[in-house]
Amino acid sequence: MQSISPSTHAEQLFARGRSRAVSAAQGRERTVERLTGAAFLVVAVGMALFLPHSRALQAPALIVLVLAYVVACRAKFDIADGYTVPTELVFVPMLLLLPTPFVPLVVSFSWLLGRLIDFATGRTSVRRAFHVFGDCWHAVGPALVLLAFGAQIFSWSHWPVYVLALAAQFAFDFAAAALRARLIDGAPARSLVRMIAPVYALDAALAPVGLLAAVAALEVGPAVCLLVVPLAAVLAVLSHERQTRIDQALALSEAYQGTALLLGDVVEADDAYTGSHSRGVVDLSLAVSDRLGLGFEQRRNVEFAALLHDVGKIAVPDEIINKEGPLDESEWEVMRRHTIEGERMLKRIGGVLAEVGRIVRASHEDFDGSGYPDGLVGEEIPIEARIVTCCDAFSAMTTTRSYRRAMPTEVAIAELRACAGSQFDPAVVGALVELVESGQV
Repeated sequence: MQSISPSTHAEQLFARGRSRAVSAAQGRERTVERLTGAAFLVVAVGMALFLPHSRALQAPALIVLVLAYVVACRAKFDIADGYTVPTELVFVPMLLLLPTPFVPLVVSFSWLLGRLIDFATGRTSVRRAFHVFGDCWHAVGPALVLLAFGAQIFSWSHWPVYVLALAAQFAFDFAAAALRARLIDGAPARSLVRMIAPVYALDAALAPVGLLAAVAALEVGPAVCLLVVPLAAVLAVLSHERQTRIDQALALSEAYQGTALLLGDVVEADDAYTGSHSRGVVDLSLAVSDRLGLGFEQRRNVEFAALLHDVGKIAVPDEIINKEGPLDESEWEVMRRHTIEGERMLKRIGGVLAEVGRIVRASHEDFDGSGYPDGLVGEEIPIEARIVTCCDAFSAMTTTRSYRRAMPTEVAIAELRACAGSQFDPAVVGALVELVESGQV
């Protein structure tokens, strides 16, 4: 059975993040997480013990801020394969109401308390509890900036320092995340920018609110910080609704995948050649899509269309599908309708597969307009269909059929080049040939 990735990159990341959260870290991930967490604890404890502070640690302020932080922790918004929480509402007051060198340690303790429900309910493996400390590097940067510039006591004149502290928060957090991603998954730092940008946008939006809460608390008392709790609670409700929608999207994505796989199996059972041929076209098409830099949704469409481009052949009589030797003109007339039948079938399913149906219909269009069923020309043909068309032809040429033996790869490549600009998109031909000649497919 052909495997299919989730229907969008976001869904893939959400699924990966949730799968990782409920399982214990293994191997390299466990080692990296333990080292980054231990390093944070060494730095946080060292700051609390050895760096000077401008105020004493007061129990009422500590209790109120920890409580508010724990509530804010419960409002989790899925971002890529992780999540973000609106703790900036409380983190900023912590920096200005508590002894600044103590804040990283207090943040890690509060964060650990906030995760207890997840550990107790199994939403997060308790064996990942130590990873909390590696997630708290963001608290180190702002504390160091406030200490370095003598801005531990609030003053509106310190606003440039506060901006710098926010930048330091992002810098420390990104450095820690990039290092962990590099060591665990081999991911380059630039790949994190798009995924982590929404997290920093939320923190930047909430930081002024947190600053105003800190100012009010300095005037009235730390209990004022409890006023951010209702806002955090509202965000928790919104995050729960968002998680429900994501769960529904993941379930729908799995339903589409299951439907596509079922149809693919039906095609394979009906015609062994078509089934195995389709699986080969999927692999080639995905490799070409990656070579051409297609977006995630386009890549999803290519994957489904490559698997299902022959699904309409279910409606073609077996005596035509399995005929030994070339088809006559009347038989070709029936065969050419299989793309229209494929689109009709997929449109009846709807959703993502309805869009794939449009690509399946165009999977036998030629770049110069001589294809079928609509005679589309050049860019009128969806790029996904142009990729599937080229890869379909190459796979067919290099696969033994009932009426001919497979062509040598060199001959098939020469045929692709000869038909570039007429039957095939030259850019797609170039990408496919490069992959074949380099041995990557």
